[in-house]
Amino acid sequence: MPTVRSKRYDSFRPLYLGAVLLACGIVYAHAQSPPPQSGSSGTRGRSPLFSKTELVVLPVRVTDAGGNFVSGLGLQDFQVYENGRPQSVALFQDGDSPVTVGLVVDHSRSMAGKLPEVAAAVSAFAQSSNPHDEMFVVDFNDDVSVEPADGDAFTNDPEILAKAVSHVRGRGRTALYDAVAEGLTHLQLGHRDRKALIIVSDGGDNASRYKYSQVLALAQQSQVVIYAVGLAGATEESDPEVLRRLTKHTGGIAFFPMSIEGIAEISKGIARDLREQYTLGFVPEGTATTDSFRQIRVKVSSPGRGKLRVRTRSGYFRPQQTRPVPMRGKDAS
Repeated sequence: MPTVRSKRYDSFRPLYLGAVLLACGIVYAHAQSPPPQSGSSGTRGRSPLFSKTELVVLPVRVTDAGGNFVSGLGLQDFQVYENGRPQSVALFQDGDSPVTVGLVVDHSRSMAGKLPEVAAAVSAFAQSSNPHDEMFVVDFNDDVSVEPADGDAFTNDPEILAKAVSHVRGRGRTALYDAVAEGLTHLQLGHRDRKALIIVSDGGDNASRYKYSQVLALAQQSQVVIYAVGLAGATEESDPEVLRRLTKHTGGIAFFPMSIEGIAEISKGIARDLREQYTLGFVPEGTATTDSFRQIRVKVSSPGRGKLRVRTRSGYFRPQQTRPVPMRGKDAS
């Protein structure tokens, strides 16, 4: 049973997720096997093939000119480029595959009156998700805590998730970057191939040891897609541009509803977005160093379907052997 942390940590624990995805390539026969049952080890019904290659996994969403998801595409319709060079796709999946999701919820003082609606939105998200998804909640204010999922590291029970959001009252300041880093760390315990974080906050950051640039680098090492819901009525510390950049660089989307009542529908939309994605994987060339950012571009060509739009992460860093030490202050550059 994993240890659930109750305080914001002072030094970063290793992001083993990046090592799992990038240091040991894992190719699953997804199309020939059903998704794992909830609570399983994540390999039931699969035939995993392990090799000492590296595998970069890309969640890819394809839409038409009207913004509608385009289904039915095949491997032959995709082209993947790393730093402008074409890559051979080693993993392709076109179904609704389970996801490990962290819900990062602001519990600072300004959120006190909004938490009931946020809890309802979290429940709506869980109800709209793949039944085999595994989820957890990270509550944050001055401190950061991963809330126990009824004694487990993960759950897909809407009521348990809603209770985890309601467990902590709104108080204190906003350690947003530390909370995102903690969510990235907890995701390493998940069994699903795809990983995502969903941030719900009405403010910027005024209490973290991490800087924005450090958190972005960690996200790009861990290959996690980040979504954000920036609530109306934000405080003077608000920085919506940070949420926009963090989501854009990781292949997600930032939403800014005009009122708290709108977040339930947005939560359902994020759940739908996660279910309507293709999964591609490729083995990168091994010439770049770990501190070299590798740009990724995915093209789709399917005659007769018109102009198609592609959304995925902008690139990634290979996992570092040395880890950044959290520092106080902000760096949104």
